[in-house]
This record gives sequence, C-alpha cells and structure tokens, in this order.
Amino acid sequence: MTRRTYLHRLALTAALSGLALQAPAQQAKDPFIIGVCSHDLHLSDSRDQGNQLLREAGVESVRTDAHWAFLERKRDQLRVEPHWHRYLADAQAHQLGNLFILGYGNHFHGGGEKPRSEPVRAAFNRYVAFVAQQFRGRVTHYEVWNEWDVENPHDPRFTEDYVRLITDAAGIIRQHDPHATVLAGAVTTKGIESGFAQRLLKAGIMQSIDGLSLHPYVHCRGRGQNTPEAWIEWLTEVNLELSRIAGEPVPLYLTEMSWPAHQGSCGIDEDLQAAYLARSFFLVRTILNVRGYWWYDFRNDGTDKREREHNFGLLRQDYSLKPAYRVLKAISPIIQNYPFLGTADSAAKDVILLRFGNAEEQLLVAWSTGKSRSGSIESTGPKPGQLVLSDTARPERGRTRAATSWTCASTTSTCTTRITLDGFPKIISLGQSAPARSTPDNGCRFENSASKRGISDDCDQRSLPDPGNTWRTALR
Repeated sequence: MTRRTYLHRLALTAALSGLALQAPAQQAKDPFIIGVCSHDLHLSDSRDQGNQLLREAGVESVRTDAHWAFLERKRDQLRVEPHWHRYLADAQAHQLGNLFILGYGNHFHGGGEKPRSEPVRAAFNRYVAFVAQQFRGRVTHYEVWNEWDVENPHDPRFTEDYVRLITDAAGIIRQHDPHATVLAGAVTTKGIESGFAQRLLKAGIMQSIDGLSLHPYVHCRGRGQNTPEAWIEWLTEVNLELSRIAGEPVPLYLTEMSWPAHQGSCGIDEDLQAAYLARSFFLVRTILNVRGYWWYDFRNDGTDKREREHNFGLLRQDYSLKPAYRVLKAISPIIQNYPFLGTADSAAKDVILLRFGNAEEQLLVAWSTGKSRSGSIESTGPKPGQLVLSDTARPERGRTRAATSWTCASTTSTCTTRITLDGFPKIISLGQSAPARSTPDNGCRFENSASKRGISDDCDQRSLPDPGNTWRTALR
C-alpha cells in the first residue's frame, strides 16, 4: 500500500468513526487506555515497586491471567488465594485498573480441554460467576479466554463454540458486575488473516460484548513488513474490513502487542524496541476506534538474551529499566492528553508527520523511518523564539529548548525552523492552538535539505476534524 492510499483509508476510518459528531464529553467517556500485560498476580512475593513504576510511566491498566486452574485447585471448590487481594489492593492504591483474562482449562473438567462440551462449559460458567462476584468493582475489564483461535482458526465449529462461550460468560459478568467492560477475541495475527475475527463479527458477537480484542503482532514478518509503519497500514486495512462487516466502527482493544528485544530470529535491540514503542503508540492513535493498547509485557520473563519470550518487557527481570520504559514514560502524557488531529504525506517517503493538540497547544510528532534527514518545517502556530521539543531518543531530558529557533516572516504568520529527524519521534511544540481557519489549505511542508535546489516538498494533508471542531492550526 502506498502512503497516499494509507492516508485515504485513514480519512475514511475517521469518517466511519463519526469524529465530527463526537463532543469532548464522548472522548472523556471512552479515553484511550495505556496498558501493559503482567504475570505478577501469580507471584506471592512480587515487589511493591512494580505498580509504582507502572504509574510513573503513565500506565493505566494491567492485564493478567485469572487462571481457572488457580482458583479451583480442588474439584468444584473455588477459592481466591490471599495474595490476589493484596495485589488488587495495591493496584487500586496506585490508581491502576485491572484487566482479567478468564480462561485456560482445568484438569478436573474434561482433562483441561477447552470448554466446548456442555459439562465443561457449565463448570467454566461457575468459575466466571465466582470471579465476577469476588472482584465486583475491582476489575475494570474482563476478557473471555486468551487466543482461542490458536488451536484452529479455520474450523467454523470452533468459532461457533467460542461465540457460545462468550455469550454465556458476558451475560454472567453483566449480572454480577454490570459496570465492568467485557472484551472477547484476543485474536492472533493468524486468526485475523484466516478470517476468525471476521466470523466472530458475522456471528453477532458485538451484541454481547463491549469490544473486540486483537493481538496483531508483526515482529516475525519479513524485512520492511515488521515495522510500526507497516503494522499500522495493515491494521488500518483490518479495521476497515471489520467495520464493514459490523456496519459500524468496532471498538478495538489491542490487549497484546509489542516487539521483542532479543538476539535471534525476529529480534531487535533494546534501543530499536524503544523507538518502535514510541512510533506504534503515536500511530495507533490515528485509528480512532482503537480504545487501548497493552504492551506485552511489563517485565522480561527471563534472562536468556537469545530467548524471544524472555525479552518483550519494559523492564528487565530484575526490575531495571529498559529504554522502552523511559520512552513510554515520556510519551504517555501526549498519548493521554493530546487528541490526534491529522497526518500528512511528504514527498520524502520515509518522513512521518502526525499532528496532535488540545485546547492549549498543538504538537507535531515527526520521525524518519530510514536514514536521518535534515530539513525545515513551516507552521502558522509558533511565535519567534527557540524551538521547544522533546526527543524520545533522550527521554530523560524532557522538554528542552533547541539550538535552533523559529524564524517568522514579517508579512505573514508563517514561521520556519530547522530540524533533524531520525528513527526516534521528536515532539515539536507549535505553540498555542489557533482558531479554526476557513481556508482549505490545511497543509504541511517539510523541506528536505538533501535537495540541491532546496525546493520545499508540499505535503498532501488528509486532515481530520478537530475534537469539538473549535480550533485548528495549519502546518505548512
């Protein structure tokens, strides 16, 4: 897909989402969730510092497994282990929401098989009711099973059995904890590509649940297809297909997604993992009906640098910080507080320009997917003075004043500055938000200094409506 085609589809996604009709109150009702996956619920001696680190990084939700087998260790006797209550109390103290995965087999029922037969399904439903009763008001989201499609994403009967399980479980949760958000799917990349998610929608699953969850990993795709930019193009196509089937935008929750930093097949280094984290979080905000993104996972599962499953975390196993954690901490205030406004296409095909803003300020988030590029940016927002930006390559510095300044024309409101872009997003302040402009020229301009003549490359802007449609800044 070309960048221009992607922008067209992005604009179509925005139209399907009806953003122009959404008031700011609607955004407050369904804020985007920054989450992580964690296994610490099952560690009776997990460190208290974990939740503090999560909160400091701007994480709002922790996804974990509420294993059926751990709650029913004796046949037909359901019991919560004491450390679960301590875990939830500490999460609540740190203002962290919890997403519980309801699933996995229990050897007392069908030898641990999936609940597809009536006796096993009845036992599973008793477990669901017990969890919803025990944790009423303390678990914000429930997800019915994890990656059901892994075993067989092609068999229609396999899909039908899952739909029935979801319908029963969702009804039980609603009965005992009506304010909880119910998710289902946890559909893998293979499941998406084989039509499993599409069959769930055709079966009417959205009548029972609040959102469809996806695990759209791409780290093992070939070169050029495993980047955040290739990922968002594919995910945009998937979203459009799902919306077409449902007849409306489907609330999507990415309850697992990340890139592992390991030495081996499908691996990248820790610095690139951090850059990919930043780029993927900014890019996913361009799909307006994605309600949350849970990075997998909070902490490395082991210490073997060659083992993929040991190296997905924001932290190393000993709780030391990886670059990805520092980057998430730096960008989370932007993700949470600055709605996405629009994206632009530059003639420099490896330059990404995204526009975010709120009632006080507009930002340009920019990076290069290839080699470093130097050039100039024009904007109508800034005032003369030093360029203010955050560089995610050096997240510990926060907002800084760059050595370069905005140069503003005396006869127009346009200002220009110089910038060097690389693989880590730069978050550039464009100044205070301006009133809405009547001119259709909501463009942007990135001048590539590699051009011998220094001629500006006009950007083809597919601008999206501003929240509340009350203000807009034009990039040039």
